[in-house]
Amino acid sequence: MKRKFLNSFYETPQGKLLQGLEGRYLKQSITVSCKQTIVQIGALGWENDFIDCTLYQKFNILDMKGEGCEGATKICAKAFLLPIQSETVDLVILPHLLEFDENRFQTMREIERILKPEGEVIIINFNSLNIWVRLQFIWNKNMSHSWQGHFIKRARVADWLKLLNFEIKNTSEFTLDSVLTTPENFKFGKSTCLAIAYAVRAVKRRYTLIPLTPIKLKRSRLVTVPSGLESSTHRIKKHD
Repeated sequence: MKRKFLNSFYETPQGKLLQGLEGRYLKQSITVSCKQTIVQIGALGWENDFIDCTLYQKFNILDMKGEGCEGATKICAKAFLLPIQSETVDLVILPHLLEFDENRFQTMREIERILKPEGEVIIINFNSLNIWVRLQFIWNKNMSHSWQGHFIKRARVADWLKLLNFEIKNTSEFTLDSVLTTPENFKFGKSTCLAIAYAVRAVKRRYTLIPLTPIKLKRSRLVTVPSGLESSTHRIKKHD
C-alpha cells in the first residue's frame, strides 16, 4: 500500500513524463558490465525501459510482493534486512524507496554492507521543495490516501551517505522536460524548486587505516679505539 501512490502517480500525464526521464537517466547510469551484480530495491514494473534483463542476467529485484519485470531474479525480503552476502553487489538502485521505508537509515546500512568497495548506489526521490508534487496529495484523494511516506531532502540523503563513507559523484534534477546533472556535490539554484524529483549517485569508499607508532630514537654508538691498538698503528706507520 505504501508504494501504491507511486504507481498511481506514474499514470498521470506528469508522471508519465517523469517516468520517461527517470528511465533514460537509469539507462545511462548503468555503466557496470553484464557480468556484474545489480540489485534494485523496490519494483517499478517498467524495468525493461532502462535495462535488458536478457543481457544483464545478474539483475535482481528485491520486492516484498515479488513484482518487477520478467527476466529479472526476484527476491522477497525486507529492505532493512537484506538476505545478501556482504560485499557481493556492484550496483544498488533505489527508485523512490527511502520515502516509504520506516527503517530507511538501517536500509542504507544494509546497502553499504552488501556493496563491494568502489560499488555504487543510485537513489531517486521526490523533490520535497516542489509545491506541485505536494498539491497532488490534496487534489487527488486516491493518491493522498495511499501516501504513507515522508519527503526526504537531498541534504539529508547527502549526510547519510557521508556518514557511511560514500562519496557523491553527481546529483540530478528531473523537471518536466529535461534532466540537470551536477558533478560532485549538488548546488542549490532556481531549478531546485522546479524539479519534480532528484537523483543522487554515490560510490562506496573503503579507507585503510595506517597505524601510527611512535618512533624510538636509537642512541648512537661511539667507536672508541683502544690505547694499545692506537700505539701499534702508530708504530706501523713509522716503520713504513
